[in-house]
Amino acid sequence: MSRTFEDLIAEAGTVSVDGWDFSWLDGRATEERPSWGYQRLLGERLASASAALDIQTGGGEVLAGARSGGFPPAMVATESWPPNIAKATRLLHPLGAVVVADPDEPPLPFADEAFDLVTSRHPATVWWAEIARVLKPGGTYFAQHVGPASVFELVEYFLGPQPEAREGRHPDRESADARAAGLEVVDLRSERLRVEFSDIGAVVYFLRKVIWMVPGFTVDAYRDRLRELDARIRAEGPFVAHSARFLIEARK
Repeated sequence: MSRTFEDLIAEAGTVSVDGWDFSWLDGRATEERPSWGYQRLLGERLASASAALDIQTGGGEVLAGARSGGFPPAMVATESWPPNIAKATRLLHPLGAVVVADPDEPPLPFADEAFDLVTSRHPATVWWAEIARVLKPGGTYFAQHVGPASVFELVEYFLGPQPEAREGRHPDRESADARAAGLEVVDLRSERLRVEFSDIGAVVYFLRKVIWMVPGFTVDAYRDRLRELDARIRAEGPFVAHSARFLIEARK
């Protein structure tokens, strides 16, 4: 027997959303992965760096998974959200990386030209002038960013049309900002990828975890829309959206 709406949202509304591990969604939601394989490419770059900084590391899962070739002699990660700071510290310290609590606002708490590699996966904000400042001459920023209108089929289901927000996070604009900060963009690739939510619990979990999608989201505030979406998924199958990702590499 399929589980009820109330059962699904009660479970998804209380499970922990700390860290940046989405394994709770296994069997409940799927997302295509970009063809370039960010974590593998990150590992290659870390293996040849002498001092590296990972910005907005989340729970440290992506960085930890990229260390197949080892971390540089100096490996630092920043994070702003207290539960993630604690999780990243537990995960990364035994691997030789220092986690620094940072509010994700300028300035970065590091000296000029401190790193030859700066990385980030899905940063919420990108302070290009600060990235350029902490990079050594010849150093590289290597990152996977969220692109424009990512998963907006779901966002607009709850919030209605968001024409201005759809224009944000465009790779061309971010490339221009990188160049304005003194960096040379040497690689830029973008893809749109299929996302499927197979039950309403997956939607609730996703929106609780990725808090900027529907700001202020709670089950109680959106119960009616959640109930309608639950009925739609049961009648028509998975809710389909599309994520936007782009890979950017910029050199100082």
